This record gives sequence, structure tokens and C-alpha cells, in this order.
Amino acid sequence: MDIKDRTRIPFYQVDAFTSKVFSGNPAGVCVLEGPLEDGIMQQIAAENNLAETAFIRTDLKPFQIRWFTPTVEVDLCGHATLAAAYVLFIEKNITDIIRFQSLRSGELMVTANEDCLTLDFPIDQIIPIGIKNEWIEAIGSPILEAYTGRTDLILRVENEAFVKKIQPDFESIKKWPYIGVIVTAKGTDVDFVSRFFGPAVGIDEDPVTGSAHTSLVVYWSQKLKKTKLKARQESKRQGDLLCEINGERALITGNAQLYLKGEIYVPNH
Repeated sequence: MDIKDRTRIPFYQVDAFTSKVFSGNPAGVCVLEGPLEDGIMQQIAAENNLAETAFIRTDLKPFQIRWFTPTVEVDLCGHATLAAAYVLFIEKNITDIIRFQSLRSGELMVTANEDCLTLDFPIDQIIPIGIKNEWIEAIGSPILEAYTGRTDLILRVENEAFVKKIQPDFESIKKWPYIGVIVTAKGTDVDFVSRFFGPAVGIDEDPVTGSAHTSLVVYWSQKLKKTKLKARQESKRQGDLLCEINGERALITGNAQLYLKGEIYVPNH
């Protein structure tokens, strides 16, 4: 099939929550001017093989946004929303607040501040839960506290060094009834650190997870008695975030860098 007979979709790859390429969390962004079949979006996300690919409908106001891992559609994704907003702000010359309408998480807003972007997301509701031995075995570390959020399990360990050295048993974690497992501790030069594991949705480790910080900011603001916190996700790529609780909303701020732009050629049906 000749490429002239295919639908062309503008595509961008953006490193989110970082001020330099090759770090932070890479996200794909597909800019759509109309509807696209769910199955095609899932195939594109699998082909991209990034933690998430965001699809934004620019023909709708607010812009519609959806997020797909290589295997499933997810309810909320912070770094891919940051990447999508970066594309609209920088590549599409949008200057005011960007409003996204998501199918599963309601309205989301992103604002630009100098060279940073701030996500405005609903905070998570977290509940303490008893610690299970299988969790300790799977992450290979003592657990001080455990909480559940809407989709994730939050495990606090003793210190930053424990977070960095964890080598989890992904096959065990995959069987747990959670989208992701967040391991966190108090930081040394930041307020808190974390790592995020999501083998159940095709992501063994997510480099920097914006949505996880809607839970973490609630937990650590209670622990540290402050509403503004500096955070670092301690994956190999690392990422830095500023988090703030504003009523029932979480404000999550970070940088982004464009790595790639081009076109995807999708067969017409």
C-alpha cells in the first residue's frame, strides 16, 4: 500500500518532567482532528512501545485526551498530559490555559509558567491498609506503611537508599489487584522520592509518573505538615516534580523537552 493512501497523524515524542532529553519520562503524543477507532489507538501505542501515548482531539473544546499503554487504555496519565500540553503550547502556539476533557478523570487543566508546565489534577483518596508478607518479599525491603489509592498501592520504605536499590519481582506484582505499585520514602535533598511499577498494564517500571503524585502529595503533605513539596522519581532516567495541594486538586509542575516529531501513517479502513 502506498503511503499516499493512508491517513497521516502528526506525532511527537516528548521527554516529560525533565529539562534535558534522554531523561524524565518519554511520552508519545498523537494530534487528531477527528475520531479514531479505539483499536487503532491501541495498536499505535503498542507500536510506539512507550509507557504511554496520548491522543488529543483538537477538533473538540475542551480538547479530548486519552492515554494508552502498549497493552491497555488507562484512566489518567500525568507525564503524557504534560507532553500533550507541551505540544499544544510550543508547537501549536496556544498561549492560554489548556483544558482537556478525559473520559475517565473529568476535566484536567495545564498552565504554562516560564519554562515549566503545571498539571491541575484531582487529588487521590488514600486509605491505610495492613501490610502483607508477599509485598515485602516481592520488593525485597521492609515496609513501614501501606496505603491504597483509587488504582495504586503505596508502600513506604525506610529511606531513599531502599527506594533506589529495590529490584522487585514483577511476576508477583503483576498478580496483585492494582494498576501500579508505588514505593516511596522521605528524601535527602528533596521532600520525598519514589519509584513506580506497573507490570499489570505492560510497564515494569515507569520512569516518572505524574498521576502517582496525586496520591503521594496527599500522603507526604500529611506526614511532613506542608502543602508544597519537592519530589524526585528515582528511576534510571529520573525526574523532578514540584507538588502542591490546592483544596481537592493536586498541582504538579515540571519541565518538558521535545525529542521527536513526525507523522504516523495509518491504513484507511
